[in-house]
Amino acid sequence: MGKPSDVKLVETSTDTQYLKYRAPMKFGGRVVTDVVLLNVTAVVECRDGRRGVGRGSMTMGNVWAWPSSVVSTEKSLEAMVELGRRLATLAADNPSWGHPLELAHQWSAAYSEEANAICQRLGLAEPMPRLAQLVAASPIDAAVHDAFGHALGENSYNLLSADYCNRDLSAYLSPEFSGEHLDRYTLRTPKPSMPLYHLVGALDPLTEGDLTERVGDGLPETLAEWIVADGLTHLKIKLAGDDLAWDVDRVVGVERVAQEAQARRGCSRWWYSADFNEKCPNVEYVLEFLAEVRRRAPAAYERLQYIEQPTHRDLKAHPENRMHRAAELKPVVIDESLVDYESLLLAREMGYSGVALKACKGHSEALLMAAAAQKFRMFLCVQDLTCPGASFLHSASLSARIPAVAAIEGNARQYCPAGNQGWDERFPTMFRVQDGSLGTGVLVLPGLGFNQQPAE
Repeated sequence: MGKPSDVKLVETSTDTQYLKYRAPMKFGGRVVTDVVLLNVTAVVECRDGRRGVGRGSMTMGNVWAWPSSVVSTEKSLEAMVELGRRLATLAADNPSWGHPLELAHQWSAAYSEEANAICQRLGLAEPMPRLAQLVAASPIDAAVHDAFGHALGENSYNLLSADYCNRDLSAYLSPEFSGEHLDRYTLRTPKPSMPLYHLVGALDPLTEGDLTERVGDGLPETLAEWIVADGLTHLKIKLAGDDLAWDVDRVVGVERVAQEAQARRGCSRWWYSADFNEKCPNVEYVLEFLAEVRRRAPAAYERLQYIEQPTHRDLKAHPENRMHRAAELKPVVIDESLVDYESLLLAREMGYSGVALKACKGHSEALLMAAAAQKFRMFLCVQDLTCPGASFLHSASLSARIPAVAAIEGNARQYCPAGNQGWDERFPTMFRVQDGSLGTGVLVLPGLGFNQQPAE
């Protein structure tokens, strides 16, 4: 027996948007200069006749989700966009009723089959990774959660209790979650404000001396300029993972620049995270990196809040990459490896002590992994995929509604600010950084917390 609030998907439509970066971004040895957004609009109907329209938007980050030596970036992007469109169509053809969590769980069983069919049709030399499948599917998942909230006239984060869900969390996770629902692991109102993590990419200039030429668009162009302009207190540093001297020098250089810039502001408290994008060969590299940073820049070591995905994303293929010793020093966070509950459990066994949530892996999946991480008392953070506009607001809404998350990541303002146009006028506190923070208290509207159409 279902609930009157159960929905079925009635109709979907999709469109894409291309954005050129204002400056290249380098991570994990790869350089990104543009992005394609896949947008999905969904219409749902409740059992009691109420209807709602919702929208999901996400960057198809194929360079991150599907790094390949045999499939070109053009082809991986094409396959992911086609899969996202296909899944939106299939979802609309499904007559099932339920809560968006139930529907997304049901649809996910078809991801691999549909992805394989697309890869075969395109003649690709390898199957689409599960991570890429999740990214492609994320817009339809978000759109249905958003439409559900609009149908009921409520914020979607307030529709996660037993009053609306037919099954508890044990149906999606494990028996220890019996009797629990996501309302236990989310907030009824968003945090009023949150600090922003600013990305220091591997190509980003730290000082004027690092610039070869200016972009000249009026935005800050060096780390020092960004710190002063936005009052930054959180810096995420992209590292090489295969060049220890460069990695240590980079952190020492960031610390030197930050000290000078923060002194100009009169600020004495700021923090770092370090992201190796799975390029470290082993945990010994991480330990040596930490030891060298501590020796050369002890203040930088103390400011380091967590380390992100240091070694290969395929945990099963690399059981030797255990993180216990590093996690004794700093939280070590799983990111690229996290594609389902099984991978979270395996990561815990291998010594990972934290979880990085991403809206691009699916709204439903992010909520479930947030619940599991809190249950297991793991460090939690939310990261974006250089998400502009609606996709950034979606990612920020997750940060603002999950209790243990302390900061927001938002890179589009640095690399593709054109994607924020229109949105920044409607939600100024979410796009104009004040004293290093964003005003997340505005994310209270029905659906995912914000109107999903940018201003004309």
